[in-house]
Amino acid sequence: MDLVQAVLLALLQGVTEFLPVSSSAHLILLPALTGWEDQGLAFDVAVHVGTLAAVVWYFRGELRPMIVDWGRSLLERRLVGESRLAWGVLFGTVPVGVAGLAFKDVVETSLRSPLVIAATTIIFGVLLWWADARGQRLRSEHTVGWKDVLVIGVAQAIALIPGTSRSGITMTAGLMMGLDRQGAARFSFLLSIPVIAIAGGLSTVELIGAGESVIWTPLLVGTAVAALSAYLCIHFFLKLLERIGMMPFVIYRLLLGGALLAVYA
Repeated sequence: MDLVQAVLLALLQGVTEFLPVSSSAHLILLPALTGWEDQGLAFDVAVHVGTLAAVVWYFRGELRPMIVDWGRSLLERRLVGESRLAWGVLFGTVPVGVAGLAFKDVVETSLRSPLVIAATTIIFGVLLWWADARGQRLRSEHTVGWKDVLVIGVAQAIALIPGTSRSGITMTAGLMMGLDRQGAARFSFLLSIPVIAIAGGLSTVELIGAGESVIWTPLLVGTAVAALSAYLCIHFFLKLLERIGMMPFVIYRLLLGGALLAVYA
């Protein structure tokens, strides 16, 4: 992998990881359309480290009280302060963890096709539009209850299907449950922290077991580019969300899905 490929793939990962447009779909499609070889497991780990660093740093102010209050809730055996949100993030991660272990082989083989990506891109794009248009948008992420966590957590598990978009479907579910746009987006981003950490950890174990040789320069460049682009993406997405809504991303998904159908159907 040369540095141009590393920069473009890392930039794509950093931007699309947190937008409701599916990072996995774009990372599958770019090499397929350009004829590049698969970027390899080591590079996937590197860009996941970059995006994880970005979201943790961006939400560092919220994460500190969440962790402290979560610890207090264990000791006091009751919800205190931000422990509700911390427990919500933890329990919301369980469905995707279970589904990932159960369907890992299917997701990585049978479902990695342009037609599957086209279908999920369109279907979940329309669902995002519906949720944004019809959702009550009354609550912030700090009000999430167990019903919200269950619905959003199950939605996150569905995002294992390429083209669905983890951030997109969790925002969709959050909007359907009555969260406002900022609340749905922020809870989605907080949910990404354990998911990215688990995925990156499993890939690291797999990489160590495979004993692959590592060329460090593109990995370091990829990590830095993914971290910077992901941080900027989160910042500007949250800043502009109330003004632009979800419609630009819905339109993009419909155009992308239609183009894929035209090429591969």
